[in-house]
Amino acid sequence: MAPRVVVVEADGGSRGNPGPAGYGALVRDPETGEVLAERSESLGTATNNVAEYQGLIAGLTAAAELGVAEVDVRMDSKLVVEQMCGRWQIKHPGLRPLAAQAAGLVGRFSAVRFTWIPREQNRHADALANAAMDAAAGRPEPATPAAPVVGSDPATAPPSWEPRPSFTATRLILVRHGETAYTEQRRYSGRGDVPLSGRGRAQAGATATRVAALAPSVAAVLSSPLSRCTSTAAAIAGALGNVPVRTEDDLIECDFGQWEGRTFAEVRQQWPGEMDAWLASARIAPPGGESFTRVAERAHRVIAGLLTAYPGETVVVVSHVSPIKLVLRDALAAGDGFLHRLFLDAAGISVLDMWPDGGVAVRTVNDTAHLAKID
Repeated sequence: MAPRVVVVEADGGSRGNPGPAGYGALVRDPETGEVLAERSESLGTATNNVAEYQGLIAGLTAAAELGVAEVDVRMDSKLVVEQMCGRWQIKHPGLRPLAAQAAGLVGRFSAVRFTWIPREQNRHADALANAAMDAAAGRPEPATPAAPVVGSDPATAPPSWEPRPSFTATRLILVRHGETAYTEQRRYSGRGDVPLSGRGRAQAGATATRVAALAPSVAAVLSSPLSRCTSTAAAIAGALGNVPVRTEDDLIECDFGQWEGRTFAEVRQQWPGEMDAWLASARIAPPGGESFTRVAERAHRVIAGLLTAYPGETVVVVSHVSPIKLVLRDALAAGDGFLHRLFLDAAGISVLDMWPDGGVAVRTVNDTAHLAKID
């Protein structure tokens, strides 16, 4: 007999956002920890948010099939949790049918409580979702998607020059932070909070003037929580008329682990095998660090949230080399070799437009003209 109250853990994701997607969900007995049901499925091409909602729907459906009375839903998707609690509006039309389906399932229970949890506490559902994404990436896309798809795979998206009379692109202005002492010395600078140098502060000011000229009307300025980014973002926000700066933990730089603060030559000498493996695969992490695959998942969550929260508007994103490169890699439908061939200068600006139908136009990559007088 199923318990009266169960826990539903759910997750979903996409490799590319949109890209090969899948979800995972499970129903757990809160007293014993026993897993009563598991669900996972590949979705073909979809976005992170679509996959996350599908995971929620699968988990609630499994709980309903067990005949339980109450459900505690735990997810690491803040967007889904906040929208299901009614605190955030569901602005993207592609998510509304899924939210309505989930709400219909909620009505089948006497009580449903939603709680956001960190990804580390959602590992079981995350593993199920990742297995489903792997399966989606290794097989042809189904003729009929399993859910309404917000956008499409950048590799097969409509051409950027195709007229879209009913759509307005969301413009993302991606800014790498200004220079630091580590930047000048070409040292790996990941989670360490290295501040802007004097030159970096001058670069931030010049970048702020350039961004204000590019986009006099900006809906939001988002920043990595590290000071080299927040200082750059503050300068930009001031030039835009004191637009509030919102920090996003998912925009933080890759964790380089034991390589933090070291030069490429030092790492090559001490960890030659690990360096070769890291250069060969985005799934390999530096010793004690984080893989580019994980960084991409974080960056994609941010971009998906921006497309939902600010459709048709302009958003400035101040981050680091790795998250910006990964966003550009997928916008250009490039391979992992792109990550080690693209150079992004400190305070460089990249601009891309993203349409609701999946169209992407990369307009600028690593613009540094505004830094000429500083150089």
